[in-house]
Parts: sequence; structure tokens; C-alpha cells
Amino acid sequence: MCGIVCAFKLKEPAEALRLQVLSMAKCIRHRGPDWSGIFSNDKAIMAHERLAIVDPTSGKQPLFSSDGNLVLAANGEIYNHMALRKQFKDYEFKTKSDCEVILPLYKEKGPSFLDEMNGIFGFALYDIENDNYFIARDHMGIIPLYMGWDQNGTFYVASELKALEGVCTKIELFPPGHYLDSREGELKRWYSRDWMDYENVKNNATEIAELRKALEAAVHRQLMSDVPYGVLLSGGLDSSITSAIAKKYADKRIESEDTEGAWYPQLHSFAIGLEGSPDLAAAQKVADHLKTVHHEIKFTIQEGLDAIRDVIYHLETYDITTIRASTPMYLMARAIKAMGIKMVLSGEGSDEIFGGYLYFHKAPNAEELHKETVRKLDKLHMYDCLRANKSLASWGIEGRVPFLDKEFMDVAMRINPQDKMINGERME
Repeated sequence: MCGIVCAFKLKEPAEALRLQVLSMAKCIRHRGPDWSGIFSNDKAIMAHERLAIVDPTSGKQPLFSSDGNLVLAANGEIYNHMALRKQFKDYEFKTKSDCEVILPLYKEKGPSFLDEMNGIFGFALYDIENDNYFIARDHMGIIPLYMGWDQNGTFYVASELKALEGVCTKIELFPPGHYLDSREGELKRWYSRDWMDYENVKNNATEIAELRKALEAAVHRQLMSDVPYGVLLSGGLDSSITSAIAKKYADKRIESEDTEGAWYPQLHSFAIGLEGSPDLAAAQKVADHLKTVHHEIKFTIQEGLDAIRDVIYHLETYDITTIRASTPMYLMARAIKAMGIKMVLSGEGSDEIFGGYLYFHKAPNAEELHKETVRKLDKLHMYDCLRANKSLASWGIEGRVPFLDKEFMDVAMRINPQDKMINGERME
């Protein structure tokens, strides 16, 4: 998890704005405490605060294309970057960073390459020769991204609102699944799926084996890491499943295509709760079964209350439910950071995909249930995605969400919605 702050179409001297952008980037250094990088010329400035997960020694940003003309500042992970790299046998990659593949993809294919990537991202790419910029955000808005304009008309893009505060007179959310090409001058949607319409899925067959295979593949590719990682384990169904799959693959290094032993083969799991919390007890049972190295974090109500002001600052929202759910996650992230863990898997998205919330039992029919899952997913970037990303990033930890993996979602959202209906048994 990193942070970016970029300025394009500068309306003031670059020398003065460069110092300003550096100051703006410092506001989000908690997202990327491992390295600070910047590119600037008289027309654009791109600052990057790095959290090193893949290729920690040579993958610092901004990244440059092999000819030096394209500049990239990216926040996120491209899980299928190794497969994508194979398309460019003649391209000279300078690092092993997963994000570097964005450069040849854009150079060869333009905006159409976005749906080829399976990952989470918010990035800005700059064409020096033509003074063009290209900005994009992942399919679900798992990675936050905002844009703004100052009083002179300089255009900015940043990973968090706080970087733009006090500089921009107008600030907007950069919507999920969209891109902005300066040559076109307007936001365009790149992510759209047939399953968003009930008519396209109502007669589908449900293949449980295919669903399981897709989820295992999602967890497997998201274990891509050159640093210690762990799993968030509440003891509920969602996190227990992702933790079990992670344990299955934890002893192999994903970046070697499972041909080498993992650098950090012991899987660590983390749970948080008040003293006597049923979640802590359930998480311990699952951890014992999976044989993870389990860490139980307890907090008091007062500690939660004391943290709320900081939680709101990092979340950049006043949504009550999001703040309530984020407070223990924020406290847990600090403890995880103290363990030296830099990446964790979390279970966000499953309730939205499968209709797991209690009120879904009131769905009158499969069509209404499916429409509600699509609606919930469309708004998730403002709630659970925001919570998971910013609560963890506040302490320099990257959160990954296998249930919202682009390929897994295509399988899970195309199963027959009738099979997600509550049938008198337990919802799970």
C-alpha cells in the first residue's frame, strides 16, 4: 500500500509547486513509510510514498518506461503481473515491481489494457513528450483515489483527501472502475460486467466446484509478497475460509510460481476484541485447527473511545457504522505493525456477493436479492473498502481482499441468484 500525490497542467512555476507537492505527500506518508520518490518537470509533478511489498530493494517509484518517456506513480498490486510480462519479450524491464508492467501495457494498448489486469490500484501515468496524463482506479475502488483543482486551475490527484485539503478549492472522488485520459478530458468507465443485469444470470447453473476453485486461485495469487504477511481472523465464515486457503499455500513462494519455499512460511493470524468477546474465542478455535501462529489482541472500551478521533482522521468519513467497525481494525493494525507484518488478507466483500447480511432473508425473490448484491457492491468503496484500506494503511499495512478479486467476482456473481436465497436453514 502506497500513497501518491500528482499535479498536472501546472498553472504556477514548477519550482514552487514541487515544494507544495512534497508537503502534500508528507500528509500521507503513513501509507508508504519505506521510501519517498518524486518526478518533476515544468509541466507535471508526481510524488510517491512507498510501502515495499514486492521487490522491496529496487521497486521504488516513480517508475519509468524503458525509453524514459512514460512516468508512473502507482498505489496497489497487480496480481497477474508475471503473466502479463510474458507479452513483452523485447521490453526491457528495470525492476521486478508488479506495477512496472503498466508501462508497456499502456504504451502498446492504450486505455484498453485496464481490464487485462487483475489487481487493486490507483495510479497516474504521465507522457513527458506529449504532456498527457492517464489516471485509473481499480474495479471496486479497493484503493482510494481523489482529484482536485486549486484556485489557479492546477489539477491534482491523490490517494487521500488530507493531501488535497487546504490546497484544492474543489475536490471530487475518483470513481471506481473509471479512467481519465487528458486527451479525452472526461471520466470513462472501463469496468462493466454482464452479471450486473439479473436477466443475464437468472438461468445460470451454479457450479460449486468452480466457485471453490476460483476462490482458492484468488487467495493464492494475492499471497504475492516479498515481506512477512498474515491473515485477519474473526472466527466467522469469511475470514476462516480465506485463512484456511492461505494456510494451504503459505509454505511456497508465489513469486517463484510455487517452485521455491516461502521466505516466511509461518502463517500469522490476528484477532481483536474486548475481554470475553465471542469473536476471540471463535478465532482461537479456527487458529488451533489451522495451526497458525495466532495473536489475540484485546482492547478496552476506553481505548476504543480514545482512538475515535484518530480513526476519523485516517478514514476521512463520518459514517457511523464505518467508524464503529474501523476502530478495532485501527487498533489491531498497530499491533500487527509491531509484529513486523506488512500485508494481511481480509474477508471484505463476501456478504455483499452472497447476500450474507441478516436483512437479505427478507428478499422477496432471487431477482431482488441479486439487484441488492449489485447495489451493495457498487457502493462498497465508500464503506468496507474504505475501512479496510485506510484503517490498515494508517499504520503502513496493506490489506488485500480475495473475495473482491476481479476473476472470483465474475464466477461468484454469475451463479444462479436463486441459490443465494435463504431457504430456512442457517444463512451460512
